[in-house]
Parts: sequence; structure tokens; C-alpha cells
Amino acid sequence: MSDNLYDLFASRFPADPDDLFIETDSGARYSYADLDAWSAHFAHLLVDLGVTPGDRVAVQVDKSPEAIFLYLACLRAGAAYLPLNTAYQQAEIEYFLGDAEPRVVVCRPGTEGWIGEAAAKAKTPHVLTLGQNADGTLIEQSRTKPSRFDTIARAKDDLGAILYTSGTTGRSKGGMLTHWNLASNALTLHKAWAFRPGDVLLHALPIFHTHGLFVATNCVLLNGSAMIFLPKFDADQVVKLLPRATVMMGVPTFYVRLLGHTGFNQELVQHMRLFIAGSAPLLTETFNLFRERTGHTILERYGMTETGMLTSNPYEGDRLAGSCGRPLADVEVRIADENGVSLATGETGIIEVRGPNVFKGYWRMPEKTKAEIREDGFFITGDVGRIDEKGYVWISGRAKDLIISGGFNVYPKEVEEEIDQMPGVEESAVIGVPHPDFGEGVIAVVARKSAGDPPRAEEISARLKTRLAAYKLPKHVFIVDELPRNAMGKVQKNVLRDQHKDRFSR
Repeated sequence: MSDNLYDLFASRFPADPDDLFIETDSGARYSYADLDAWSAHFAHLLVDLGVTPGDRVAVQVDKSPEAIFLYLACLRAGAAYLPLNTAYQQAEIEYFLGDAEPRVVVCRPGTEGWIGEAAAKAKTPHVLTLGQNADGTLIEQSRTKPSRFDTIARAKDDLGAILYTSGTTGRSKGGMLTHWNLASNALTLHKAWAFRPGDVLLHALPIFHTHGLFVATNCVLLNGSAMIFLPKFDADQVVKLLPRATVMMGVPTFYVRLLGHTGFNQELVQHMRLFIAGSAPLLTETFNLFRERTGHTILERYGMTETGMLTSNPYEGDRLAGSCGRPLADVEVRIADENGVSLATGETGIIEVRGPNVFKGYWRMPEKTKAEIREDGFFITGDVGRIDEKGYVWISGRAKDLIISGGFNVYPKEVEEEIDQMPGVEESAVIGVPHPDFGEGVIAVVARKSAGDPPRAEEISARLKTRLAAYKLPKHVFIVDELPRNAMGKVQKNVLRDQHKDRFSR
């Protein structure tokens, strides 16, 4: 029996293959029969181009139904799917292709020139194009291929995908995800979030990332149901289409923008079953405002490129602002010191996880894999947090974001939570930068709200003095219009650290 992830999906497809799978914002409709046929067309082409089980197929394309069919085609052909952020430029693409050595790279029309140069350096023999409007050489060369394909059998431990980490420190690492890593996590989430017949997902996330591809799309495929597919998040479009959906997944920025939309109210979403947030921390203010405005409580969860999802607030039960919930059913989570020794309930330390979802290791980095996956199978996430007496996980930040000032540990999240409650503050980011006396000096970068009186740095500093120990206090507070973010809405503290790295040497 095959453990190919596609076979699992196919076993859950609707009895009527003409049932809807994807509807685009332009009204184009794709059925499960279309999914099966187009993924077969693409799989045949990949095999004809020499792709064999285990080969990599790199993909840097805009979001489209055909891009999803290509992902499924790679699974069917036994290839490892390698999605790449559409923002990556030539030097970055050269690194990824040189590291992964894919057999085929698929890119957007108009970029095949410079991507072809990168492919030639990596000795990748085939470059194809795929556009948002079902155009490109991938479509042209696949159209005449058979519409049936015998999915290639794969074992649980065989490679299904490689996802590169964001690379905020050093070179990006390729996380190797097996068919069972992906399948087990999708099955667990499908059950944990109570997916049911007739659910419709509003999909406005990118699909080069775990959230949009392996969480959102895989859950829909396991459910054999439909999704409304937006090329990107647009508040007007989302408000227009929400009445036709039952589930929405998004990053916190999505929910902030919806709360700022005049048409977003309780009546609009009274039929909705579930709103899920992840990929970046959800502010307590956003959590509370959303509940007050809509009557819905956002379900926040926690995951990583290397593991898929790890924890979730409950579908039925208390969803706590600021917490990412309890460990998923088949995932073990512990809080440990630097040696992997478990800490007591309520103590803060490094979050470590173990389960069938934890990745196989880093592509061609055995030493890095050995350093980050302990002998007992626990993966060192690099996140800092605690588990309370009810089993809820609370994240303080990344270990690399920990500030050691004058020999004292400063957890940025603690300071940020204080600042975020102050008038006029939209959100804050607390960082540590080199300091001649303290090793690191604490700095707060504060984004103002778009309306109302802006916060004043001196008032923030004065209020913090009454709330926090002196060693935790920012030595500088900077007010800005917005914080730098990556494609998934995470604040890029590495960018802020670089901007302020010489602040105490000036």
C-alpha cells in the first residue's frame, strides 16, 4: 500500500468528481475532476522531463489554481516539491537552486531569462513557466499529455517537500518534510478544527509557505470540499466573499485590516464557523476587539516550517488571548534548558517538540540536523516559552531575540506587552543591540495607530518605569509609522537590529 500523500487526499475526494474544489476571485471554477486531470497532465510532463522519485522540482510562481495542481503533480510523480517565495531575487534563487539541485524549475513568465541563468549555474536542465492566467510553457507542454496518471507509490519516510527557512540569521536551511510528516499533521488538524462536509475555506494566504499550502490547502483536500481562492489579501474582497465561506485562516494583519473595514460586522460573519490565526503573534487587543465586534473568538495556533503545526487553542473550550493553546493530539511539547532537561510547569525555557510531524532534517546539513534534533527525537524550536498548569503554551519570543543586558535576561515579549497596552500604540518590537557597558542595550521601536494622538516616547518610558524592573527598560524608544514585516506578517527584528546596531556607539 502506498503512503503517497496524494493517495490519502484522493481517498477523501468527493463521490461526485464534478464537485467544486477552487473558485477564484474572477469566478473561474475548478472541480475535483479538473484537479485530477491537470495534476495528471503535469505529472506526465515531469516524468517525461526525467523527473524520478526523490528529484526536486523548484517552483517560484504567482498564486493560481494551476500552482496547486503542480504541487499535487509533484507528489504524484514522487518528486519533492520546493516552493520559493515570489519576492526572492537572483542571488537568492541561485543559492536555492545550487543547494537543492532541482531537475526542473518552474517560474513566472518574464523571469525565465535570469532564472534560466541561475538554473544553468545549478545544472538544472529544464526551466518552465506558469502564469496566473493559466498561461506559460508548463501549460502548453502539458495540455496534450494524458489526463490519467498512476500515482507513484511512496513510503512514509520518503521526501515530499523541501521548505527553506526564512534565513534571518545566516543561510536558509532546507527543511525536509516526508509524506508522513505532511499527512499526519493534516489529519490531526482536520480533526482538531472539526472540518465537516460543506465547509468552504476563504484562502487569501500565499502558497509558498506552510500556512497557505500545508495547513490551509491540505485541510481542504482532506475534507474533499471547496475553497475560495484569492491571489492576495484584500479587505474589500474578503468582506464581499465572507458570506460564502465557513472557515478563514489568516495572519494577524488580516484581522487587523478587517477590523478597520466599515463593512465588517457581526451580521456579515454570523454564519462563519471558525477564524484561525497564525504565522505571527496575535495581539491581545486584536483578539478582544474581534470578539467584541463579531461574537467570534479567533483560534490561535503555533507551528514552524520544520514541523507544521504543534499547538492549537481548542475548537471547543477556552481560547486564551496571548496563548497558542495546547499541544496537538500526537505532538509532545516540553520546556527545557540548554541541555534538554525538562523544566517545571510555569518555568520559562526553550520549547522542544516531538511527533510524527517533525521533519526529517535539514537538506545536506547533517551536522545542523544533529545539533537541532536531540537523540530522543525532540526538535529544538529556538522559541522561548512556558507551559501553564492547564497545559497552555505561552511563547515569549525567539531564543535569538533574548536580550542579555548587564548579565540579566530580558524577554522582549514582556516589555512589548506593556507597551502595546498604552494609548496610541498599534504594536511594538523590543530588541537588543550592542552596548559598550551592558553587552546589549534594550531598544523599543513603537508603531503608532493610524488615527488619534500619537504616543510620545517619553511618556512610554515614564510608564514603563512604574511597571518593570530597571534592567528591562528600553534605553531608547522610537516612534514609527509601521514595523518591517516579512510576507507572512512577522515583524523582522533582524532588520530593526541592523538599523539600530550602532545606536550606542554614536
